[in-house]
Amino acid sequence: MRKEMYDFNLLVSCSWGVYGKAKKEIIYILERLGDESPLVKRTIAEGIIGVKTRLNSREIVYGLRRLFDEDPFAFQYTLKWVPVDLWTFSDMDSMKEGVRKLRNRIHAGERWRMTVEKRRYSLHHKIEVIRELADLIDEKVDLENPQKILRVDIIGRYAGISVLTPQDVFSVAKPYSNTL
Repeated sequence: MRKEMYDFNLLVSCSWGVYGKAKKEIIYILERLGDESPLVKRTIAEGIIGVKTRLNSREIVYGLRRLFDEDPFAFQYTLKWVPVDLWTFSDMDSMKEGVRKLRNRIHAGERWRMTVEKRRYSLHHKIEVIRELADLIDEKVDLENPQKILRVDIIGRYAGISVLTPQDVFSVAKPYSNTL
């Protein structure tokens, strides 16, 4: 994977084999939302596209819902849009440091859960990643109805880490859903 991975503030998933069409769709949608020159790149994980936009990635998600209301057929190839707050290497120490930088976004008394997505990565088992990183957060875990989600997207040598509300992710399958 190239260094640009660190610059992506959105990960967009699509079906395998439609990268070219999905890239055109992402550019078209982001232009409609106000970014005339987003960076859209293939990652080493089939079906995962990295996007660097000058727009706020969470505001884009809300814009995607408005666009879906107006024109649901604008979404033919993209499936899910996920904001990314920061990138680290995917070794455990680097991921722990990334979580330490973001954990203050889970405020005292907020219920949270962790979502880990692994692609092209075999260094640690998903359960091991969850166990190690969850130890860094003292708030109460709620797997069913969290207020915040610590999301870790591991793609090969890199990990994108985010603290999201359930509304911060857009999925074409559940455009109005409050769950990840």
